[in-house]
Amino acid sequence: MDSDYTPIACARYSELELAILRRQPLRLSLRGRGGLHRIETLTPVNLRTRSHAEYLIARNDAGTPRVLRLDRIADAQPL
Repeated sequence: MDSDYTPIACARYSELELAILRRQPLRLSLRGRGGLHRIETLTPVNLRTRSHAEYLIARNDAGTPRVLRLDRIADAQPL
């Protein structure tokens, strides 16, 4: 269970939903568990809730699926 999950703003969630509908790739700035940042370009596919936390399901350029906890996404820029 992800008891340390922090819900994201409704506006951010709506932006992710819109990117999914448009199949719009995003440049995501991600926070790791240790606070480290990384940048990934992914195409969002779906949003899910599991164990009281929300996740973005996305694919990279090679089609590999990625599952990202929403509160670890520091920034999402449409490409």
